[in-house]
Formats: sequence, C-alpha cells, structure tokens
Amino acid sequence: MTALQFKQPFFNELPKLLSPVLPQGLGASRWIAWSDDAAQLLGGIKPTASLLNQCAGNQLFDNGLGHYFAQVYSGHQFGGYSPQLGDGRAMIVGSLQAPEGAFEMSLKGAGITPYSRHGDGRAVLRSALREFLASEALHHLGIATTRALAVVGSDLSVWRETEETAAITVRLARSHIRFGHFQYVTHGLQSKPQLQALIDFTIKQHYPELTLDSQGYSAWFAKVVDSTALMIAKWQAFGFTHGVMNTDNMSILGDTLDYGPFGFLDRYDEDFVCNHSDSESRYSFVRQPGVALWNLQRLAQALAPIIASDSLVSGLDSFEPRLIEHYVTIMSGRLGMARHDNDSDLELISALMRGLQANGLDYTRTMRQLKLVSHADKQLPWQDDCVQPQLMSDWWRAYKTRLVGVDDWDGWQAQRQRTNPKYILRNYLAQQAIEEAERGNLEMVTSLMAALQNPFDEQTQYEQYAQLPPDWAQGLVLSCSS
Repeated sequence: MTALQFKQPFFNELPKLLSPVLPQGLGASRWIAWSDDAAQLLGGIKPTASLLNQCAGNQLFDNGLGHYFAQVYSGHQFGGYSPQLGDGRAMIVGSLQAPEGAFEMSLKGAGITPYSRHGDGRAVLRSALREFLASEALHHLGIATTRALAVVGSDLSVWRETEETAAITVRLARSHIRFGHFQYVTHGLQSKPQLQALIDFTIKQHYPELTLDSQGYSAWFAKVVDSTALMIAKWQAFGFTHGVMNTDNMSILGDTLDYGPFGFLDRYDEDFVCNHSDSESRYSFVRQPGVALWNLQRLAQALAPIIASDSLVSGLDSFEPRLIEHYVTIMSGRLGMARHDNDSDLELISALMRGLQANGLDYTRTMRQLKLVSHADKQLPWQDDCVQPQLMSDWWRAYKTRLVGVDDWDGWQAQRQRTNPKYILRNYLAQQAIEEAERGNLEMVTSLMAALQNPFDEQTQYEQYAQLPPDWAQGLVLSCSS
C-alpha cells in the first residue's frame, strides 16, 4: 500500500493557532469499526496492521513534521464565553489530497494536549463508536458532516463515571476550522493581521473562486451563512438534534462537527433534549435554528474588524429566508408535493408536525409510511395510532389538494421511499451496539453500519433496525462524555 501523503497548510500558515503534540499510544489495540465508504475518500486504503499501529497512536504517520498538532480556539458554551478552548483530545495528523478534495485526518482520543483542561485527552469506546456511527449515518442521509474512517479499541483503562476502555476515532474533515477560531483571534489575540490571515486561509483553501478583498469577504460570509442554514434545515427535516451547539462546535463550512450527546427524534417532540447537561433546554430540537443564528451573530462580531458591518448584517438577514427555503424544499421533496410558495408550504408542513406532536407519532416511521398511501385513501396507515386523529385527518385533506395532478401513483410512492429513510441511528440502537462491542462482540456494529449506509432501501436482513424503540429507550438522554 502506498504511504499516505500528508500536507500541512494549516500548520505552515497559521502557527499561532496550534501547538505541536505527540500522541499517547493505546498499546495493544484492535480495529473496532472501519468504513470502506470513508476509506474511498483516501483512495480505498485498507485496515492493515501497520495502519492500525499508526491510528492507535503507537507509531507516527510520516507527515513531514515528526509530530501532530492541536488547534486552539475559543467559544460560547451554553451561552457563556470561554476565552480559550481547543483540541483537548484530538490531534491533527495533516491534510490528505483526495479525489473529492482535501481532508484533514485527526485522531480523536489520542491523549493530552495543552488544551485538555485537566482531562486525560482520551476518548472511551462508547463515545468513539457513537461518533463513528453518527458521522457515517448522517453522510448517507445527505447531511454535510465530518467523516469517520475507523475506531481503534484497546484494553487501556480510563475513568469516567465508571471504569471504561480507551479508544480512538479516526476522523476525516474537510476542515476543522470553527466559529471559535475567529473568536479566539479577535477577542483573545486581538490581532487584525492574524484575523485577516485566518480569513484568507479559509477562502484560499475552501472558496478559491472568491477574491481576497472586501467583495470576496462579503461573499464568503454569505456562503458561511447559507451553508449553516442548509445544515440546520437538514437537521430539522430528518429529526436530528446535535445536543451541544456551542460556537466551538460549529464548522465554518457548514459540516456537522463534534458528536457528543446527539439524538434523532423517535416520536415527534419539538422540545426534545438529548443532553442531560442542558438543564435549560438551550439546545432542544426546536431551538436549533435560533441557536444557529445566534452563533452566526457571534461569528459576525469576531469578523467585524475585517468585514464591513453592512455586509455582515446583510449576511445575517439572509439566514432565516435561506433556512426556510432549504427546509421547505427538502420537506416538499419528502412529502412529494409540487412547490407553491414558502409561506403556504411551510404552513402545511407545520400542520403535519403539530399532528405528529399531538399524537405522539414516530417521526421517521410516519414519514416512511407515505410510500403506502394514495390520493384515494381514507384510512391512513398511522390513523389507528392517533389519540387525536382529527388533526391528522384535517392535514391529510389539505395535503391531498397539493397532490392533484399526480398520475403515476406507483412512481410517486416509490419516490417517497427514496426520500424518507427507513433506517436512522436511533439512540437505543447505538446503545445496544456499544454494549455488544464492550463485551467483545462487533457483529451489531458491523450490521448496523451496513443498514445505515443504505437508509432508504428495504433491507429485510436488517428489519430489526427499523423497529420502534422499546419502552426503556423512550426519551433517552446522554452526557457530554458520550
């Protein structure tokens, strides 16, 4: 196998935003999970013994540096500003050129960095597997995200609430630059030249079509707003709750970043909170659009020394209409209705969500059941599960008026299957897979991943992963160590 060829643009151009680090190896290690799909980004590399040793931190990749690096940034965490954060348990190896563009490889859980804040810099098996499964699951739903190449496990003991074993997630990201990088430079370093260097670097690496002047900067910020709006629209459309939408967890490219206590909706509940540390429900499902705008406002404040205020205001003003446009487009596709206008479409979608909420219906399953209905139906698949059936009946009558003109119902139903997933990463499935892995059985991790890689397909061999959650899993919430 040809050795991976790393480049170091971030390290070479922005040395004030990082610290050199060396991994603390896991010692005896083993592959826990591997994504062939993510490996294709790197030319189809294979999980060899030598690669295992490198991904476990026992041996350095030949990256041209002789060490790795951890980035420093700041951020608003649950609304409060922390002036210095950073990669407390992640180490960036370098950038790899791939057919689809460049990807940075990082080892998450590789040991202490200058930003570990009294932590041990380790990840535990459950958190490593959750990130692996979630990043790959979101990617196959069409949601922009960092990718996970692999999870490496070990027998090394670490303590959280109880004794657990250490693991490393091998993460691939188009960029690890976050809103918090810009906050750190402006509010911490207080360096306008360094801020301009960071902006220029981001544009050159990821928006090369833009110019490095006031016009290009304004266009870049508008793209950041739009990519963030698209990411949030897809989260809302597919029922994903991030759980920790701090500004240091917001990618400048609009990629889903840093999976902690995330969760997909089971029954539709707009107030769903997946993080038991979020006592004020700041990051509940329904609040994610507002939080994203708030985070963009904090980013705009950090960019104000370089970008004109009217450009920043214009960009921020575009967030809500772009979010609605993206959301309505996605949901109209899922519902199979021709577009009308944003207001009427959004009201019809909102009426459906109110019906789902009032009746406690499972979000993913109900949307999937659309593939079973036709314009002539009076009794709907979900009707017997409703405690307030009139709400859903009223919605169905309004919805049918938007389906007038559908001639090919078989084709329409088939399209609903292609736009509404059968398989999502329900929390209880992730928990069961983790518990099996902790006992040394990796069969469920492998089969669950296979199901999630084809979420829209009927896969009879994985039918068990499309079942509703058991009673013990209802309202399952997690900690930040997840």
